[in-house]
Amino acid sequence: VQLQASGGGLVQAGGSLRLSCAASGRTFSSYYMGWFRQASGKEREFVASISGSGGSTSYANSVKGRFTISRDNAKNTVYLQMISLKPEETAVYYCAAARFRYGSTYSTEKQYDYWGQGTQVTVSS
Repeated sequence: VQLQASGGGLVQAGGSLRLSCAASGRTFSSYYMGWFRQASGKEREFVASISGSGGSTSYANSVKGRFTISRDNAKNTVYLQMISLKPEETAVYYCAAARFRYGSTYSTEKQYDYWGQGTQVTVSS
């Protein structure tokens, strides 16, 4: 699976962005998808995940109510809609794909098998 993230950019605090991640392959719907982010000098952190069908989602506490993860399996694409962005959310945002594993929480890097190249999100104050 190859992943290509896009949609990053510069936005003012309180603004919105929608990230996209396009995946190759014909088995996209069988993968759990996740978004992570890494700010300069910090470790990569979990942002959100979504099941293969799209019926189950999970979010980091810091983004609940402001970020929405979704997917379009017909387009092999997963999205991250972000509103009310904060300067501290400036980071490189990565999408990732995980094979199904029974009991996985899909909230840590090690649980993901494939990674995109990342897209920069900069939130100005």
